[in-house]
Amino acid sequence: MTHILAIDQGTTSSRSILFDAGLRPVASAQQEFPQHYPASGWVEHDPSDLWSTTAATARAAIERAGIGAEAVAAIGITNQRETTLLWERATGRPLHRAIVWQDRRTAPICEALRAAGHEAMVTQRTGLLLDPYFSGTKLKWLLDTIPGARARAQKGELAFGTVDSWLIWNLTGGRVHATDATNASRTLLYDIGANRWDAEICALLDIPLALLPEVRDCAADFGRTRPDLFGREIPILGVAGDQQAAALGQACFAPGMMKSTYGTGCFAHLNTGADRVPSKNRLLTTIASRLDGRTTYALEGSIFIAGAVVQWLRDGLKIIRSAGETQALAEAADPAQDVMLVPAFTGLGAPYWRPECRGAVFGLTRNSGPAELARAALQSVGYQTRDLLEAMRADWGGGAEGVLRVDGGMAASDWAMQFLADILGAPVDRPAVTETTALGAAWLAGWRAGLCPGPEGFSRTWALERRFTPRLAEDRREASYDRWKRVVAATIAAS
Repeated sequence: MTHILAIDQGTTSSRSILFDAGLRPVASAQQEFPQHYPASGWVEHDPSDLWSTTAATARAAIERAGIGAEAVAAIGITNQRETTLLWERATGRPLHRAIVWQDRRTAPICEALRAAGHEAMVTQRTGLLLDPYFSGTKLKWLLDTIPGARARAQKGELAFGTVDSWLIWNLTGGRVHATDATNASRTLLYDIGANRWDAEICALLDIPLALLPEVRDCAADFGRTRPDLFGREIPILGVAGDQQAAALGQACFAPGMMKSTYGTGCFAHLNTGADRVPSKNRLLTTIASRLDGRTTYALEGSIFIAGAVVQWLRDGLKIIRSAGETQALAEAADPAQDVMLVPAFTGLGAPYWRPECRGAVFGLTRNSGPAELARAALQSVGYQTRDLLEAMRADWGGGAEGVLRVDGGMAASDWAMQFLADILGAPVDRPAVTETTALGAAWLAGWRAGLCPGPEGFSRTWALERRFTPRLAEDRREASYDRWKRVVAATIAAS
């Protein structure tokens, strides 16, 4: 048994990557699945799509590697966080489509809780804000909306889970209902200091505790797969939410280390060690990992739209056929034009937290076209990242490292990463392995299985592919960022 299978279940696709014992990728498979938008600001997934694409890609990765399931020592899972599922324990049948983390339908619930004065208590215990982003109000909405669901939940007939729990349930044939501490910390229902479900918050949302999964360490025993899936039972030994898994894959183990992942959204993550740092700038305090019973915390800033803005250029405006075309378009954009895009398609995330906002474009001229829009789309991700890092440094007291480690699909764009370094005024490091989310899940499972070294040894394997250093003069950088702040303020004022 010399290989580890990493399952990376994301917002727009499911991927599986097979790693060898040296944590080198050997084979992979990926499948996209449909997005459902039943109303403005609503985003849903079919739970069967999440499961079927995961199972298919896992089998395909093993087959492409040509090694057979008997060579797979363990499975690690990483997943889109906060996405909320509710299913029957007896049959595994979902009661509703999964409500995706981007979904904004519970904004009125959040506003009512905030108006009633509950946000300070919720933030103190969970590290989170009252925002539709998190699972708790999504689960409340499901229980309020589906006839008879709350009564069935109180009888223990139903199970709630984020995507990791849903996959574990299906992989194990319904034998295990569990999650890890990182995913639990994103539900709005978990006390991150006491490391347990918070009964008072659950009561506030009228959520029966019988619904909730068992919370385990990130590197732990999550059961074994059904033998019919791969021809033999394979232990599931690692689980972490996608952003925490990416931070682990980037070897951000020391306090002060920062990473930013560019997938559908963008998520910046600052390790604060054993200290829970409360944010004064509307960032999130979250669990970075729980290893051997020891909890490490982080400050996190979430941008809802990053890679999704490129998807919008492709699928919405149809001005590109693939994401790779954006770099050439950005390079060809008219330097005399200063088009800015605020991609608040599903609201503004950190540090603004304005779910009612919608996207806006500023600075259009008669000559503005696909090139200028593509450049503005890529730049919007850099501007939003700076928003997050400015807030992080203020909360952390200036102790954060100056270097930002990056990963995810958009990190492959040299143009976007150079702009990021320019607007931050700081180096940006891209690792040799940019699939760090899957790598983090693989490392957790491999460490638990005894194939991979612990954190210190794993840190020594991190390798730099390229460092982007700032080229933009400081006065131009600050003038550009000042204009960004003005257009964001205008977007908020128009909402």
